[in-house]
Amino acid sequence: MNLKIKKLFERGSNFLGTSYPILGGAMTWVSESNLVSAISNAGGFGILACGSMDTKKLEEEIILTRSKTKKPFGVNLILLHPEIDELINCCILNSVDIVVFAGGFPKKSQIEKLKSKRIKTVCFATTLIIAKKMIQNGIDALILEGNEAGGHIGPVSINVLVQEILPHIKEIPIFVAGGIGRGEIILKFLQLGAAGCQIGTRFVCANESIAHEKFKNIFIKSEARNAQISVKIDERLPVIPVRAIENSATQDFVEEQKKLLDLVEKKKISLKDAQLSIEHFWAGSLKRAVIDGDIEKGSLMAGQSVSLVKEIQSVKHIFKELIEQMEIQINFEQKDFNHG
Repeated sequence: MNLKIKKLFERGSNFLGTSYPILGGAMTWVSESNLVSAISNAGGFGILACGSMDTKKLEEEIILTRSKTKKPFGVNLILLHPEIDELINCCILNSVDIVVFAGGFPKKSQIEKLKSKRIKTVCFATTLIIAKKMIQNGIDALILEGNEAGGHIGPVSINVLVQEILPHIKEIPIFVAGGIGRGEIILKFLQLGAAGCQIGTRFVCANESIAHEKFKNIFIKSEARNAQISVKIDERLPVIPVRAIENSATQDFVEEQKKLLDLVEKKKISLKDAQLSIEHFWAGSLKRAVIDGDIEKGSLMAGQSVSLVKEIQSVKHIFKELIEQMEIQINFEQKDFNHG
């Protein structure tokens, strides 16, 4: 590997305990023991998507992943989960390497509890103020995720987030996510000061991904513009937008919001319960597509980098391709500099 790339990898790789400073994005139903262990075995850092799992199911998945890899891997926990404290305890009991918090911002007490057991903590930052607040709370690393990503997304492009946050945060590693599908862009973010990146969409079509053949095929056929952001019908129902390839599930989500809003207005359920129902809707809809192969009624969560997914490859081959693209780019830059 090129020495300059090796140097750029150092901070992120040391933090993760990996060859490459590349995290596998946690994708519900997709990021299970098979794909997660494959990412870790290939030199990256696999992350289990806990999603709506209970503690028993999460523990089973951690044990199963550990039977498939001796390398480090992490667990992504959704802060909206009603059993979040029990899930944190499950990660402690099973000595997980890193916990990535999603769907909100972790409390100081939650971060400290994990850190006291030597488990590293990571969360997402959507603004510089939030990034600084999370650092004050003791977070070990941050992920900046642009709205180019698949699944739940924030409102800002990764290009803006990088400019807003990266130059001002030096004390902890920052990983970049959203729309990343080639090595050249990873190199650029590393040169700007990122410790590494997170990739989700590209790994959906890995050989080791358990996603249904129909689900993988729709990814291979899709363009960036096909991955659209879900419609929020009313400000009173606080739903996190989701990026997915448009199909019938897109309209079903609008109907689901109408139904839940009606129940909230009639005081039959609370706003928090309505939010949880939205999460269950997506989990069920995603399972229909990923596991059952229902690409009409199931949710096809995908980032805009779906246009860069051209074939089914092994995880190892995806990493090889990304590193080769980085090396070609850095050699080109060096050659250009020498001729300048």
